[in-house]
Amino acid sequence: MQAHQSTVDPNEVAKFEAMAAEWWDTEGKFKPLHMLNPCRLDYIANQIAGEFDRDLTEPEPFKGLRILDIGCGGGLLSEPMARLGATVVGADAAAGNIPVAQIHADQSDLEIDYRHTTAEAMTEAGEQFDVVLNMEVVEHVASPISYLTACHQLLKPGGLHICSTINRNPKSYVVAIIGAEHVMRWLPKGTHEWAKFITPNELFKLLEDSGMEPVDRKGFVFNPILWSWSLSSRDLSVNYVTASLKPKD
Repeated sequence: MQAHQSTVDPNEVAKFEAMAAEWWDTEGKFKPLHMLNPCRLDYIANQIAGEFDRDLTEPEPFKGLRILDIGCGGGLLSEPMARLGATVVGADAAAGNIPVAQIHADQSDLEIDYRHTTAEAMTEAGEQFDVVLNMEVVEHVASPISYLTACHQLLKPGGLHICSTINRNPKSYVVAIIGAEHVMRWLPKGTHEWAKFITPNELFKLLEDSGMEPVDRKGFVFNPILWSWSLSSRDLSVNYVTASLKPKD
């Protein structure tokens, strides 16, 4: 069988590897993710609970589920999934992120399988998961369709794929690049490339072409007055998230 070509973009990996040690600094370069994380977790937890008929009031509602956090970074999503009882694999193409994530998990007394690897390498190894979390990664890869196809292959039949990214329009350029990188200086200049942003319709088409069935999409909306994020069914103008399923047949 022919090996899959990696969709990792070395320049994108280098950007995040340079920031690896700052993952758990809530006032550092990843402050936007720390602010967004409660909103992301709310969406993720409810999608998983709904799809797998889990009760979120239980102590470990995701027990028995195997979850992949691809592009895990420092573990901001892997750790909450582990606390909810899931068996978690956190994978990242940036080698420097893995020891940071592992040390923090050890300090938090959490058992998480962190790996320096790629989606393509995991498909070659025959890995399978109930859920693949693919958050803020697809806009950084060399080939979105090849990458999403690998994510599809990593899912068990009936598995759930949750993918978030940034819309491509004038507003997203102003907010995500000028605002976040130049004005607020939350991220180093050049972290994002506007041309790599993906519209919701484009992402749905890519998901369908990869073999998945999109079932939901919502916007992550930042309120500068309340200084907080919320989910929106209508406003997908900048940050947004999708849920899709791998057909059972």
